[in-house]
Amino acid sequence: FAVVSVTLLCFVQERGALGFERHYHVTDPFIRRLGLEAELQGHSGCVNCLEWNEKGDLLASGSDDQHTIVWDPLHHKKLLSMHTGHTANIFSVKFLPHSGDRILITGAADSKVHVHDLTVKETIHMFGDHTNRVKRIATAPMWPNTFWSAAEDGLIRQYDLRENSKRSEVLIDLTEYCGQLVEAKCLTVNPQDNNYLAVGASGPFVRLYDIRMIHNHRKSMKQCPSAGVHTFCDRQKPLPDGAAQYYVAGHLPVKLPDYNNRLRVLVATYVTFSPDGTELLVNMGGEQVYLFDLTYKQRPYTFLLPKKCHTSGEVQNGKTSTNGVSNGIHLHSNGFRLSEGRAHVSPQVELPPYLERIKQQANEAFACQLWTQAIQLYSKAVQKAPNNAMLYGNRAAAYMKRKWDGDHYDALRDCLKAISLNPCHLKAHFRLARCLFELKYVAEALECLDDFKGKFPEQAHSSACDALDRDINAALFSKSDNAEDKKGGGPIRLRATGRKDSISEDEMVLRERSYDYKFRYCGHCNTTTDIKEANFFGSNAQYIVSGSDDGSFFIWEKETTNLVRVLQGDESIVNCLQPHPSYCFLATSGIDPVVRLWNPRPESETLNGRVVVDMEGASQANQRRMNADPLEVMLLNMGYRITGLTSGGAGGSDDEDSSEGQVQCRPS
Repeated sequence: FAVVSVTLLCFVQERGALGFERHYHVTDPFIRRLGLEAELQGHSGCVNCLEWNEKGDLLASGSDDQHTIVWDPLHHKKLLSMHTGHTANIFSVKFLPHSGDRILITGAADSKVHVHDLTVKETIHMFGDHTNRVKRIATAPMWPNTFWSAAEDGLIRQYDLRENSKRSEVLIDLTEYCGQLVEAKCLTVNPQDNNYLAVGASGPFVRLYDIRMIHNHRKSMKQCPSAGVHTFCDRQKPLPDGAAQYYVAGHLPVKLPDYNNRLRVLVATYVTFSPDGTELLVNMGGEQVYLFDLTYKQRPYTFLLPKKCHTSGEVQNGKTSTNGVSNGIHLHSNGFRLSEGRAHVSPQVELPPYLERIKQQANEAFACQLWTQAIQLYSKAVQKAPNNAMLYGNRAAAYMKRKWDGDHYDALRDCLKAISLNPCHLKAHFRLARCLFELKYVAEALECLDDFKGKFPEQAHSSACDALDRDINAALFSKSDNAEDKKGGGPIRLRATGRKDSISEDEMVLRERSYDYKFRYCGHCNTTTDIKEANFFGSNAQYIVSGSDDGSFFIWEKETTNLVRVLQGDESIVNCLQPHPSYCFLATSGIDPVVRLWNPRPESETLNGRVVVDMEGASQANQRRMNADPLEVMLLNMGYRITGLTSGGAGGSDDEDSSEGQVQCRPS
């Protein structure tokens, strides 16, 4: 009995220690002391992929040199190097689960997938079914002999190493839905439920598939005949209902024509699940990093005119009178609507002193035109007081002034949130109309502005209202804008004109049912490479990390979306960031032929020379880079300084406040 008790106690202590270690292995002090520990040298080309084993004592890397190296990262040693048999750049490397770290899988630009036995340094399987570059491999612990690949031929293929066949099977054929030009770029399996597979491809939409439903559907159908290729994909049948869910940043579909005109490509370069499987993180090439909540899903915010509200004297700017009456806002797929029923609105709760100080600091930053600083301070306060309408309204004003990609859509979301908390928030109503106009919802902006004038007649002839009215009417009568303006408030249908990239009716239905993002992370640049990663950092996914075209990698707090650290990780571009499974330890790589390891440095260590102190300056430069034309980007990469690029920092002053109470864009 005593032996059993001691054994059980040791087991509990071990589990407790592991739980403590994993819970606290990434903390804010550690992030702020993160610095370069070592450089692992051994490759002779760009290092395009990194992968930890489950224990975290091995790190595999793949490179343009067609070699894979297995490292002992804790002792900075190269354990094994082998030529993979590929004839082009390696883009993905994965340990096969439950293989004792013996089996390694690689995918490369030669369209091949190779399986290697590391104990004998031999390639034991070679799959050549893809017809274009293989960009990612995915594995799942629940299926130890199975893995998947995503390639630029638009196919997701499934492999089972238990079968004697040297061929794979098509699981998903994106070309059936999006035409022959679609390219699959990345994929990942949910770590908590291995039946769910996320796929990123060309375009702004990210797809989540239920593998089990697809298999059951295919089993109920006759296998289509195919010359020499075994497949369970029936090209006459779509995916079963419920087998696919789409996710998209709500403003991107309407922005797509503009991006296409400027040769700005939108493509998901990396997708990954949070450790608990409830969130999906996407690095959207040509845009920002987005986090999607898979549990509490929300439709993109389009606009439907509010029906009723208070008179202007009762509630304004986040402050509610005690006798205020409201209609409550329902957010759903086609926008927001004020319900007909009347409900009581509680008075606006005063902020506690420490949050009031943060709000005042944010207001001061806003007054100094430090838009990003103001946004971060408002976000910090919003996290602590998520039901304060004034904070959302103020943050919306800062977004509208900064004008980075996606800022007007985030401002629109904040305005809607402010109105849901206080249906007669005067500034939020006006800012909503301006956001709709900036997002090309011109007819809806006019309707919203007319509604605003009716609710707040004393503002109807303010300079801000007049200016917005002129802008809207000019856009409505402008032939150049008519082709891009979204009419009628319904979902946007993007149908390609060419036969090769034609979009099926099933695809359009899935797109129109897409879910919107929860958080957006800004500051990095992702336009040059299509393998750039973004990852959760910490066992509780407390932080988000991403590579960037400026050679840095960026770290944000997940919940506030605030940027907290920028480090120089490469002389050119950081593509890969793979956090250690249980330590505050990060491996990165990019264009340089080295793997860099990062961990918290001792407090006694001298200042880390790789810290980018001016995070705001780096972020602004990356926003300019993303909006530059290809020639300007080439010159920037060559070291030339481009003048005349707009910073997107300063907004107009057409809606400044006056003593008569005109509509203002300043915070409350």
